[in-house]
Amino acid sequence: MTIIGTCVLFIAIVLLVSAAGLRLYVRPKEAIERVAGTAVDHSEAMPVHPSLVFHDLVNRLGNLVPASPKDVSVMRRRLIRAGYRNPQALKVLYGAKAFFVVALPVLVGLLVSRTSADPSNKLMIVLGSAACGFFGPNEYVRLVAKRRQRQVHRGLANALDLLVVCVESGLGLDQALVQVAKELDQAHPEVSEEFTLVNLELKAGKRRVEALRNLADRTAVEDLKKLVAVLIQADRFGTGVAQSLRAHADYMRVQARQIAEEKAAKLGVKLVFPIFFCILPSLFVVTVGPVVMKIVRELIPMMNNM
Repeated sequence: MTIIGTCVLFIAIVLLVSAAGLRLYVRPKEAIERVAGTAVDHSEAMPVHPSLVFHDLVNRLGNLVPASPKDVSVMRRRLIRAGYRNPQALKVLYGAKAFFVVALPVLVGLLVSRTSADPSNKLMIVLGSAACGFFGPNEYVRLVAKRRQRQVHRGLANALDLLVVCVESGLGLDQALVQVAKELDQAHPEVSEEFTLVNLELKAGKRRVEALRNLADRTAVEDLKKLVAVLIQADRFGTGVAQSLRAHADYMRVQARQIAEEKAAKLGVKLVFPIFFCILPSLFVVTVGPVVMKIVRELIPMMNNM
């Protein structure tokens, strides 16, 4: 079983290295240009940073990895929610998966081969590292998207207050979004970026309703979806935008207060285990310890002498 697994791993590595060499280093077009005398002199080209070389390698590997259209749409949506809007981001993701699914097993195999573990356990560890290399980039994208959603949710309250102030001062909704994006550029760059994208979509000719819906789909934050629904309804029914935003800001403020009160109410229950396992043992040592030491030193010898 070990010999078969080693042979399969060796053949996979040889095929991958050969494909990468043919793709990256064998360049028939340059050879033809050199023979025909039409080659371009690249002696004055700028030096390439090693990180760019790795990025190019991962990008080329991503071009070789096949993907289903359904998976492509899902992963592109996740990348957008994580803040990666480069058209090459999906290829980089697939290239990273292809790179780590080979590099991690090789590295782990070299480390495990020097140990005295059972061969079946070594094979399971190598297979587990391959699974981690394949699913690791997806998990990284999910964590980045989740962190970005928390940042958007954290800055939404300030953005809503600024939006209310701008609208009540006489600005239109589009100009208010632009002004809020400028004001929150340093404090909450994620919210500023999303509002800037809404403004760019409006300048490109999209309807306001469509641009706001795209904002909700890009971020997938529940509070932002509610804000978008309020703005769409105010635009559809002709109600005052300032009044709707003021009412929604009051609602969000009450909701934030209720969430804080809920967390404060749960705090006592959550402190039970830290108190029981961390604080009570030290209290027992401080209070009961001297009594136990006195019993051991005085009472037990006294009982033995009786």
